[in-house]
Amino acid sequence: MRKRTRTRTATDRSQYSVENEWTKADLALLEELKRAEALLPDDAPRALLSVRLSVLTDDTTSPVRQELDLRMLARERGCRVVGVASDLNVSATKVPPWKRKELGHWLNNRAPDFDEILFWKLDRFVRRLSDLSTMIDWCLKYGRNLVSKNDSIDLTTTAGKIMVTIVGGIAEIEAANTSTRVASLWEYTKTQSEWLVGKPAYGYETAVDEDGKTILVIDATAYRALHWSRKVAMRKRSASARRMVRVLVRAGLCDPTLAASTHLRRLRNPALMGYRVEEDKNGGIRRSKIVLGAGGKPIRVADGIFTEDEFHSLQEALDGSGKGQPTRNPDGATKFLGVMICADCGSNMIVQQTQTKGRSYRYLRCGKCKAGGQGAPNPEEIYSKLVEDVLRVLGDEPVMTREYRQGAEARKEKQCLEESVSYYMTGLEPGGRFTKTRFTKETAEKTLDDLIRQLDAIDPESPGDRWVAVHNGKSFRSRWEEGGMEAMSADLLRVGVKCKITRTRVKGVRAPHIRMKLMIPKDVRDRLILKQDDFAETF
Repeated sequence: MRKRTRTRTATDRSQYSVENEWTKADLALLEELKRAEALLPDDAPRALLSVRLSVLTDDTTSPVRQELDLRMLARERGCRVVGVASDLNVSATKVPPWKRKELGHWLNNRAPDFDEILFWKLDRFVRRLSDLSTMIDWCLKYGRNLVSKNDSIDLTTTAGKIMVTIVGGIAEIEAANTSTRVASLWEYTKTQSEWLVGKPAYGYETAVDEDGKTILVIDATAYRALHWSRKVAMRKRSASARRMVRVLVRAGLCDPTLAASTHLRRLRNPALMGYRVEEDKNGGIRRSKIVLGAGGKPIRVADGIFTEDEFHSLQEALDGSGKGQPTRNPDGATKFLGVMICADCGSNMIVQQTQTKGRSYRYLRCGKCKAGGQGAPNPEEIYSKLVEDVLRVLGDEPVMTREYRQGAEARKEKQCLEESVSYYMTGLEPGGRFTKTRFTKETAEKTLDDLIRQLDAIDPESPGDRWVAVHNGKSFRSRWEEGGMEAMSADLLRVGVKCKITRTRVKGVRAPHIRMKLMIPKDVRDRLILKQDDFAETF
């Protein structure tokens, strides 16, 4: 094998971190821009800055520079910056604006708080024409504007809308070309013995040989863990995967978060023979399969941790010790997952399915307690009791839906009333036009009083854009009767309702006694309000 010279701990193009990137000059400019912003009137347009970067290279613009440029653009436009949605290490091709952590929060929950979205360049904002079209529709619906620092984009004009579509099309073509190149590279690497891209399988790490090429070498710690696991699996009384993990963690050979299922997948990976593999999802079972080269033979990329005989004998041992458990259900075996929690450790209760002598059994167990705690053999009865308790407490609550109300009409009405009040007050001043006769004065005073009453009757919040809760005529009981347990589980998880499960051993009885305690947040009515997703029908 070629000589190992250096181990790589990360890829050459690392993810960007904004920490310590602000220089003294940058901070001084930031304070200057904030002081200028403080002089703006209260009714100045509000700007949200969108900063995004996937990978920092010599050709990209850092988040610090993007933010400062956008703040200067906001100053030129006379806008007050109300927030910075900074989404770093995020691909615009893979993640649309409404699904990004920070920008998505502003779009979905804080739409009334800003008037414009400023971004450095269109490809910093979106890279798909469909995403751009969705954002344009969203902005027109909510009366918002998109503004780019380096592109002629302004949704308030027809020319701006045409320009944003043209530029967006160019960005999508560029993104498609990049995607094609990446896909082609991955397909090419599958046929090469040299390691070009990707994360090595457990047991290997990347290194650079004397010729400067990237190769795979065996990780010494993982080698010890794998060979010890094979040794105990080959015994007459083989050790379980759970037992293997406990010993390996205690010996410091594996991470404490290692799960038994993960360790089994590692032991079953053909990559341990030094071959190139790819993921093979078949029937809900996560496995890897060998990639064959042009001649129909496996592609060797490293020395094998196990020989072929050692690997195949290990698989036979694992097959013999396995219990032939049923295939994992892609939709999940546990209903109300995340709602039902263990009273002892606070972890989620899960349903474990076992198969013995041709019969299937289902037990509700704890995810962290030793051996799952006392398993309850009647999950469906527990589900029914939980449904009954939830319906009793929350079933009669009205279904409220959050709707967006724009205050443009209310603002116009308020402005018109204020101008009319000012007009009549000026006319009633000494020497004014309404003070010439008693009749005109009394009529003007009566009209002024009526205008003031109308002005006072306007809801102080109505002139501003806002969210309001509207009853859709249904109760949650009827909603859950239509949607079933799945709809109830989704709502309870969204609201934060928990159900503590306490299991107590009963003498002479195998099944434990189950006690359930429903835990409902104090602000449950506010949390129950349904928030319509403006982007739900995009895909």
